[in-house]
Amino acid sequence: MIFLIRLIQNAVSIYSIILVAFALLSWFPNAYESQLGRLVIRLARPVIEPLRKLNLQFAGLDFTVWAALILIQFVGNILTRLVLLL
Repeated sequence: MIFLIRLIQNAVSIYSIILVAFALLSWFPNAYESQLGRLVIRLARPVIEPLRKLNLQFAGLDFTVWAALILIQFVGNILTRLVLLL
């Protein structure tokens, strides 16, 4: 059971890093066109795209990645609690 909890925590941590990398790539010109950029986009898109429909842009800032990070942490915590109940 501890293995499963650690697996969930590690997956949440790794995906959070991918989302932060997705946000940071926007600061550099043509970064999304690099091989690393295409990989990050491919990994982050399944979570980012549905959240973009919520229009989380305020005052010229896009809070979609921030909302995705909160969502991923929330889902990870719920999964961890469910595993503990088993």
